[in-house]
Amino acid sequence: MNPIGIVSALAAEARTLGPAAARGAGLRQLTDGALLAVSGIGASAAAAAARRLVLAGATALASYGMAGGLDPALICGAVLLPEEIAAFDGTGSAGAVSMTSREWRQRLRAALPASCTAGEGKLLACERPLGRDAKAAAWRGSGAAAVDMESAAVAQVAAQAGLAFIALRVIVDTAADELPAAVIAASAGGQLRIGRLLAGLMRAPGDLGPLIRLSARYRIAARALTAVGRPGSASRRALVGGPGAAEMP
Repeated sequence: MNPIGIVSALAAEARTLGPAAARGAGLRQLTDGALLAVSGIGASAAAAAARRLVLAGATALASYGMAGGLDPALICGAVLLPEEIAAFDGTGSAGAVSMTSREWRQRLRAALPASCTAGEGKLLACERPLGRDAKAAAWRGSGAAAVDMESAAVAQVAAQAGLAFIALRVIVDTAADELPAAVIAASAGGQLRIGRLLAGLMRAPGDLGPLIRLSARYRIAARALTAVGRPGSASRRALVGGPGAAEMP
C-alpha cells in the first residue's frame, strides 16, 4: 500500500513526528512509511511540497502543524481537526472552501490522546500572520476557528489529484494573543529569519514581552503536537492510516 503524504511548514513541526530518513526530491520517509515534506512558510511553498508528494505516490495528503486561534474559546495546545478549509478573501470573510475527509477526521479525533482538547469547525488560510485585531475581524467575518498559511494550498493540490485531505493543527497563539510585529516581519519569505527577528526587536524592544509569551505558548503547542504524532500511538496510526479503503476521495 502506498503511503500518505504529510506537509509541515517548519522543521520544528515535522520533528514531532519522530525520526525520518531522506527519500529524495526533498522528501523524507517516517518509520511507519508516511512521506513527509517540510515546505517552508506560505501557500506557494506548501503547494510545491504537496505536488512533490503526489508525484512520489502519496495516496492522500495531510497538512500538519500549528495555527493561530480565532475562536476566543480555543486555548493554546488545543487540537483542531477542521471540517473545512476556507481561503481568506482579504476582508475578514471566508472565500473558496475545501472539505476535509470526514471518515479520516473522525477516526483521528477518536484516537487522540485523552490529554488533548479537540475541536473541528473551519480553518481559515491567510497569506501572512494576523495580529490580535486582525484575528478578531477574521473571527467575526468568517466564523473560522483558527488560521494558518498552508492548509488551503495543500487541500487544493489534493483536490486536483483526486486525493483525500485532512488538516491537523495545534493552536499556538490564541485569539487574545498579540503576535509581535518583529515575528510577523521575520517570517516573511517562507522562513523564520532569526537575524531579521533580532533586528526587529532592536527597533521595537516592547515586542520582547509578547515574544516571551509566544515562546511559552509554542512549548505548550509542541508538546500537544508531539503527543498526537508520537510513533506507535493510536493517533499516529490513525493519521498515517489515511482515509480508509471504503471512502472515495
